Amino acid sequence: MKVLLLKDPKDKDSGPDPYIKELGSYSLEATLIPVLSFEFVSLDSLFEKLSHPECYGGLVFTSPRALEAIKICLKEKSKKEAWSKSLKQMWNIKPTYVVGKATASLVEEIGLIPQGEKSGNAEKLAEYICSREKPNSSALLFPCGALKREVLPTVLREKGIPLESLTVYQTTQHPHLQESLSSYFSQQGIPAGVVFFSPSGVKFCLQHIQKLSGDLINQVKFAAIGPSTAQALEGAGIPVSCTAGSPTPQDLAAAIHRALQPQNC
Repeated sequence: MKVLLLKDPKDKDSGPDPYIKELGSYSLEATLIPVLSFEFVSLDSLFEKLSHPECYGGLVFTSPRALEAIKICLKEKSKKEAWSKSLKQMWNIKPTYVVGKATASLVEEIGLIPQGEKSGNAEKLAEYICSREKPNSSALLFPCGALKREVLPTVLREKGIPLESLTVYQTTQHPHLQESLSSYFSQQGIPAGVVFFSPSGVKFCLQHIQKLSGDLINQVKFAAIGPSTAQALEGAGIPVSCTAGSPTPQDLAAAIHRALQPQNC
């Protein structure tokens, strides 16, 4: 059975995409279609804030893209030297809170130690942070996207934990999205399952998929990587067949495998 994954492929240098590999272990034939493009912004402001760890109580990352923004900053020789010589050590005295393994591994790549990666989503990470931070302490620095959800900032604000958000990337539709979807449906037919990886993916893809599937849309099982994506699908009137228990290839593959069993049809 075929499964369409609406996400960017993993960096080719780091081997096969783990989602394709995991789904393959269940004899599911997965295809990736990139949905989003990202434009990085305010990078000078980001590094200026990173240069003053004494002003903050720690860092919060809910997206791999925020780490990509930092890695772009660190390509500059002078900034890389400043980071290696002192800034990295100063930040490592403070907590670095993250959602998910992908974000955690990028945090480790820049030399920091992630905490809370098993939270799985912003709501649970907010609870984790609240259990460890005191009200009215130094603000946590939160590099994020323009489309960030307000769940985490709202929970922290209600608990009196200061958070300083900085938009470091903007999300737009991938320029070849429509073309890629049309090509997939014409060549491979209607997939047994479609997996969405973000609310933005729902916004940019759903109408195209509904149009390309036509009357057979009800045969497709729709899956979500997490609760916010599931909510976006349900908000658009799409029944969600399964949501990954945590945002990992293993949990997603297991959930899709269960959803595609004959008794679930």
